[in-house]
Amino acid sequence: MTYTHDTDKEPVTLSKEGLPGWLDPVVRAAETVEPLQLSRFLPPENGSGRQSAVLILFGDGEGGPELLLMERAGSLRSHAGQPSFPGGALDPEDGDPQGEGPLRAALREAEEETGLDPAGVQLFGVLPALYIPVSSFVVTPVLGWWREPSPVGVVDPNETARVFTVPVADLTDPANRATTVHPSGHRGPAFLVESALVWGFTAGVIDRLLHFAGWERPWDREKQVPLDWRS
Repeated sequence: MTYTHDTDKEPVTLSKEGLPGWLDPVVRAAETVEPLQLSRFLPPENGSGRQSAVLILFGDGEGGPELLLMERAGSLRSHAGQPSFPGGALDPEDGDPQGEGPLRAALREAEEETGLDPAGVQLFGVLPALYIPVSSFVVTPVLGWWREPSPVGVVDPNETARVFTVPVADLTDPANRATTVHPSGHRGPAFLVESALVWGFTAGVIDRLLHFAGWERPWDREKQVPLDWRS
């Protein structure tokens, strides 16, 4: 599948050709999952919200399949200090939010935040757009395969505190799973990996991907991690 509405730009393509076999369950999940199966927070019907995209990048690491994550700088206005997927708001030059815009934005933001070379990334799927009420972001998760890995790291300390990868085996390990409890009463899945607490939107998407890909292992949902009001 090719998304492009701008003849001045190279087409942005979605391709499943040559993907490793272990990604097959993720491909199937992306093709069949319904929005409400991912989150109860869906984009407002009136079209409001800031259009954005994140890159869910799978690679083949020393410990097997892994995901690329980053930790947002503590000084940022929204979601400060939180581990997240690379990503951000669409720029006008990214193009149509209903077309290639999220694909371009996911790659552009990942390059700006982690320094990865987009040429080594093969985009293979797009999940339904979701909503983050606290920041009014409408987020399109874009799935990618790190076909040709490139060095990554912090590009701008004002935006990113660190860049790291997490083995999928660590994400599925029941010992690394917990439920966060916010003082507001909201509960959600969390992962304690790579000296980080992954929670909120990012953990919710990872949790659903693991579930619908058939990778989830039984874990203790009563194991709780409290959050404070600043979170």
